[in-house]
Amino acid sequence: MSNLSENKNVALDGSVQYVKGVGEKRALLLRNVQINSVRDILYYFPRRYLDRSTITRIKDLKKGMATTVIAKIESMEIIRGRRARAVALVTDATGFLQCVWFNRVNYWAKAFEHGEWVAFSGKISVYGGLQMAHPELDRLSDEGTNKFLHTGAIIPLYPSTEGLTRVGLDSRGFRRIIRNALDVYLPSVQEILSEDILRRQGLMPLTDALENIHFPKDALRQGEAQRRLKFEELFYLELMLAYRRKKFSVQRPGISFEKVGEKTERLLEQLPFELTDAQKRVVKQIRADMKKAHPMNRLLQGDVGSGKTIVALICMLIAVDNNYQAALMAPTEILAEQHFRTIIKYLEKLDVRVEILIGGQKSDERQRVLDGISSGDVDIVVGTHALIQEGVSFNRLGFVIVDEQHRFGVMQRAELRDKGGNPDVLVMTATPIPRTLSLTVYGDLDVSIIDEMPKGRKPIKTYWRYQKKRDTIYEWVREQVEDGRQAYIVYPLVEESEKMDLRAATESYEELVKGIFSEVSVGLIDGRMKPEDKDAIMNQFKDGTLKALVSTTVIEVGVDVPNATIMIIEHAERFGLSQLHQLRGRVGRGSEQSHCILIAYPPLSEDAQTRLSTMAKTTDGFRIAEIDLKLRGPGEFFGTKQSGLPEMKIADIIEDSSILIKARDEAFKLVEHDPQLLQQHNAAIREYYLQHYQKRYELAKVG
Repeated sequence: MSNLSENKNVALDGSVQYVKGVGEKRALLLRNVQINSVRDILYYFPRRYLDRSTITRIKDLKKGMATTVIAKIESMEIIRGRRARAVALVTDATGFLQCVWFNRVNYWAKAFEHGEWVAFSGKISVYGGLQMAHPELDRLSDEGTNKFLHTGAIIPLYPSTEGLTRVGLDSRGFRRIIRNALDVYLPSVQEILSEDILRRQGLMPLTDALENIHFPKDALRQGEAQRRLKFEELFYLELMLAYRRKKFSVQRPGISFEKVGEKTERLLEQLPFELTDAQKRVVKQIRADMKKAHPMNRLLQGDVGSGKTIVALICMLIAVDNNYQAALMAPTEILAEQHFRTIIKYLEKLDVRVEILIGGQKSDERQRVLDGISSGDVDIVVGTHALIQEGVSFNRLGFVIVDEQHRFGVMQRAELRDKGGNPDVLVMTATPIPRTLSLTVYGDLDVSIIDEMPKGRKPIKTYWRYQKKRDTIYEWVREQVEDGRQAYIVYPLVEESEKMDLRAATESYEELVKGIFSEVSVGLIDGRMKPEDKDAIMNQFKDGTLKALVSTTVIEVGVDVPNATIMIIEHAERFGLSQLHQLRGRVGRGSEQSHCILIAYPPLSEDAQTRLSTMAKTTDGFRIAEIDLKLRGPGEFFGTKQSGLPEMKIADIIEDSSILIKARDEAFKLVEHDPQLLQQHNAAIREYYLQHYQKRYELAKVG
């Protein structure tokens, strides 16, 4: 790179305090919102915009309308009464509107100056005249109100904090310092995408994008600036993931599983059902990976009950047919035992030795299993964390499956993989993840999805009811149980909480046993119990000794009780959408019709109503995951903040899925064709990546 390029970088990476209007005091506060350099302030994007098309005149306002009004402060007063409120009377010369605040009344009473112009955004109500309660606001006074109102300029509104607002860095303050930064430093900004990518994707140059994201000439250029900057952010994220995948696949030699042998063929012939099209497709994808001479790193996603275990078994048998061992690691003993029993059932007529390794085994039993694993006599071993402990030595481990992989840390998965000579790795999850999020969170894995349920499974009927119907619901549950069915009853907490008025599982258990379920055998599981006690009760429920199980959310994912056809979820409004979906998946495992009833306790928030309605409308886990993601945001939905991925400044992984897929395509092709980014036209990409991604995340090195 030339000295000129280095000088430009030095200017952009210099402290933000040297931007006109910032200074030392403001620079210190800007650190709290991750603005340290000039580049950071140029990439501090508006949260939204005001333009004439989104502004309503006061005379055109109607009840229920959510809009923005630009008006002048006429008066401010505190109205005392049963509940004190601060009221601003505002006007735009077409009429009057009251803006009302019920909290921090004294603050709002002094917050504005007479004659000040402000943009108020909120919902219109009518209460003795037009009102807007607790509006969002942006002060516009020194923008030149006349010019703004009559030219229809697009005004950027920036996120701020109370601390920043106190030193004049509200939206107005940010507009001033960003304008100053653009005027001085925009000529120093270098393009960081290649001309080929810009041309293929029809993207505007970076300097034009930065100018138009902050001060757009019109809505069209604002949209193009957003598209360009979203693409750039997603491109570098996907480039990082492409290198992470390359590191896993190319740098280590793997095992090529040449044949599908006799054992696999015999299993397929004797299955008592036909695989679904989705299962066949996924087996084909995994088989293609297993043939390759570098390690497989694949995620298998399938909703609860979609048939992931049989797919896993087929693949493990391919490894056994090629004279390798396979291991399946599950997060709990009860799940490991269930997998073990399922596998034994399918393989009882085949010459395959299957063993289980869990923490609770007697020492002589454990030693017998360990000896079989190290000698190679054991073909398939199912276990918990016990599989990765010292003393577990495999003879020829070639295929590793990690079930419910989000319950294990990265290091635990790596420890199991390291027990073999670069085995193929399949990670399984019953947590549906929208495709765009899995492309990001699991960008270094190939993803297979079983998106079809086995034939003959009846969709679970789901209803939500208010708590006033509770007695009627439990009467119906008692009738079902007396008729031979089994029921789960789930509560969100074990003990009464002072903060939330929840029915405690223990109290409710006592109430049910003494009351409506006095003739029914009922068990109780809660989070404070010892694992062995939990397992004992769960096993009693599985073998039918207990007809109803009162529980907190410790019911394990994947535990299979085909006769359990009823799921009652108390205080359903307290659960997240994915939690509700996972709990519902505990029923519907047999051929009988299953029911899930969500009991809600008012008052319900808008989000809670959306969650409950979604559950009643659909059993599609991927649709539910998308709605959950919209409600919670990607960071909280799947802990992307903890996954070593950078935070998104402008792109939204769900809303911008079409841009994400194009960015991913460009990034992965680039790593394939120029892995070290040595070609001249990729020099700017290389420099930016090394400086802003490789050093910061240390996840994937170039070349």
